[in-house]
Formats: sequence, structure tokens, C-alpha cells
Amino acid sequence: MKSSTKLFTILMANDDSGFCVLMQEALSEVDLPVHFYAVHNGEKLLDYLYHRDPYADVTAFPTPDLILLDLNMPRVDGREALQRLKSDPKMRAIPIVVITTSHQEEDIFNCYQAGVNSFLVKPMTFEKLVWMMQEVCRYWFELVCLPSCSS
Repeated sequence: MKSSTKLFTILMANDDSGFCVLMQEALSEVDLPVHFYAVHNGEKLLDYLYHRDPYADVTAFPTPDLILLDLNMPRVDGREALQRLKSDPKMRAIPIVVITTSHQEEDIFNCYQAGVNSFLVKPMTFEKLVWMMQEVCRYWFELVCLPSCSS
């Protein structure tokens, strides 16, 4: 496995502020150095990624190593944000993991058609959320070699 001396950045787009707090708590229990940012709709996700106000400071708002994306959000929903990001050559390489309450086959199919890297259903307990995030972080940050990965 790769050395985990890097601080990994995770950006989550989810309009449920309670779930954002749970996610931050779950990620604090992950065995890797993770810095967590949250935005509450797809429009803010795009503002963050394109460094538009109030996210213009690249140092304060670094490009994420992983995006966690909810599907049902106000303004720009997760489906539209996913399509925009995966159609942009500058953003396409950032892994996007949908994490949602949807079990609908149509959502799963459409997300993979749009280029999502993984589709997860939100777990029912905090313990399962911690386990899920541990596995997601190990996979994306220890096993997978991403374009910015150096040998």
C-alpha cells in the first residue's frame, strides 16, 4: 500500500447539515489524515471547485481528492452537478462517490452513465457510516493511483 503521509481532502455536497456533522465525525475516526469540507447544494459545489466567491482562495479551499455527492439538493442537484463535472476535462479525474438514500435502479444506472465512480446508499447507523468511510478512504487513498499520484 501507498504511504499515507499526505493530507487528503474530501468535499461533500449535501443539503442535510445533520448528515454533514455525522460525516465529519465518521471521518475523524478514519485511520488516514483527512480534511473535510462541506457545501449544501450543487451550486456551492461548483463554486467551490471553480474557486468562485466565496471559495476563491485556493489555499483555504483546496481541490478535493474525493467528492461525496448527494443526489437530491436544492438549486443544482447532484445529478446535474455530476454531469457538469464529468463533462469538464479539468474536473473529470476527481473521483465522485454518490452517497444518498436512493435505492432506485434508475438513479444508480443514470449516475454510472454520467461517470460516477461509486454509488453508495447511506447506512442506517453511525457505526456502519464509520466502517463505510474507512473502506472508501482506504480504497481511494491507499489502493487506487489517481492522476496526481506520484510513484
